[in-house]
Amino acid sequence: MKRLLLLFIGVLSTLLISCNFAGQGPIATSVPTITPTLSSTMTPTLISTATPAEVTLRVKDELVNCRLGPGTEYETVNELSQGQPAQVVGRNDTSTWWYIRDPGNPGGFCWVSADVTETQGAADELPTSQPSFITVTDVKLRVEPDRIVVKCSQFPQTVFFEAEITTNGPALMTWQWEASTGAVSDVGTLVFQEAGTQVINEFYPINAPNEYWVKLHILTPNDVVKQVNFPVSCTQ
Repeated sequence: MKRLLLLFIGVLSTLLISCNFAGQGPIATSVPTITPTLSSTMTPTLISTATPAEVTLRVKDELVNCRLGPGTEYETVNELSQGQPAQVVGRNDTSTWWYIRDPGNPGGFCWVSADVTETQGAADELPTSQPSFITVTDVKLRVEPDRIVVKCSQFPQTVFFEAEITTNGPALMTWQWEASTGAVSDVGTLVFQEAGTQVINEFYPINAPNEYWVKLHILTPNDVVKQVNFPVSCTQ
C-alpha cells in the first residue's frame, strides 16, 4: 500500500511539471542589441586658399622706369610718373624690386625698383617671382655689296655680312652663319650684359656668278633665322 502511494505521488508530480512547462510561451532567445560605433569622421585637408597679400605702391620719383626684369640691365617697357599707384603681385629674392601690374598696359606686368617707390601692405608676404624669359627681339641683316657685277676674270669676289642683334635683357647668345654655297660657320657666342644691340660680322668668297643667299641662325636664347639674298653676275 505504501509503495502504491509513493508511485501515485511521483506520477502526479510529473504531470504537474509537464503542465507548468506547457503553460509557458516559447523561451525568448536573448539577442544582444548592437549599438553601432561611429568612427571618427575624417576632416578633409583643405588646400590653402589664403588670399594673397594685398600690397600697393606709389611712385616717389618724378619718372620711374618699369622694366622687363628686376634690374637696370633689363629693357624698359613703361614709365611711371610721380604719385602713380600700382598693385604689387610679387618681388625678387631680396625685395629690392617689385613685380607690379603695369598701369599703362592692361593685363601686362613689369618690374620697378623699391628705391623709387613706397609700398603699403605686407610686402614681405608677397611671393617671389621670376623675371621674364630674355629673347632676341630684333635682327637686322645686310650684305655689302648687295649686288655684284664684274668681269668674269675678276673672280673671286668677297662679300661682307653684318647683323645688328637686339635683346630685351642680359643674355648669352649663340649663332651660326650658313651660305647657299654650302659653307657653315662654327657656332659663335655673344654675351649681352644688358638689354641692347650688338653687331656681328662675317665674309665669304664668291667664285662664280649665281643667285646667292646667306642665313644667320640665332640658336639661343631663342630661335631666330634671318636671310638676305644677293645676285652675282659677270661680263666678258
